[in-house]
Amino acid sequence: MEASKTPFTKEMRLATRDIHNVSDTLVNTKLAFALYDKTVWAEGLLIFYEIFKFLEQHVGYEFLPEDFHRTHQFEQDLQFYLGHDWNTKYRPRKEVLSYVDHLKELERENPILLVAYVYHLYMGLLSGGQILQKRKNISQKLNPFASRNSSAGAALTTFEEHSIYQLKKTMRKIFDDLGERLDDETRAQLVDESRKVFELNNEIIRTVSGVNRANLKLLVYVLIFVLAYFTLRILF
Repeated sequence: MEASKTPFTKEMRLATRDIHNVSDTLVNTKLAFALYDKTVWAEGLLIFYEIFKFLEQHVGYEFLPEDFHRTHQFEQDLQFYLGHDWNTKYRPRKEVLSYVDHLKELERENPILLVAYVYHLYMGLLSGGQILQKRKNISQKLNPFASRNSSAGAALTTFEEHSIYQLKKTMRKIFDDLGERLDDETRAQLVDESRKVFELNNEIIRTVSGVNRANLKLLVYVLIFVLAYFTLRILF
């Protein structure tokens, strides 16, 4: 009797563990301490906007159900942070265009490989994206000038009609079922392309600017908070 294959989603996770860790470190270095800074947060949205939009326009519902689509939510948040006319001034940076060119090439030559991007990007949004949003909400509390409405500018990470747990479960099932139907060569190609996902993600994340400025502002806010705390202790 033929041994059952490793679940496809587990195979992809294992194959990308090392470069995924590099990506996590890069995100933390670039964004984690600047989450309250709307300019940096907006840059983070902009670098991934074109990628998600391309996938939602070119991958069928079989692998990317409409419940997962986020293009409209990206645009809502970008309008919140950058203003109603954000798309009239916006031009994708060259690293993002290179990323999209790679996706177009896959669509021409071997479109099934696009699903590697679907799995890793949307699972990332459902996992790391949720963590980043929670950190952002906490950082707003440290910023005395920030809005206290944590839902403002958070459309991308808000899935009101679906639980995050159920969405993850659905995504895993889609790709584990796919893995069962694939021949070994295509399965191996998708695993290899999974590493390319993180390589391209890292390239565009490195383009996010303003982090040092944002971190300096955070330090100022923390000092203000500490000084205010001890001043109140002395007075009362």
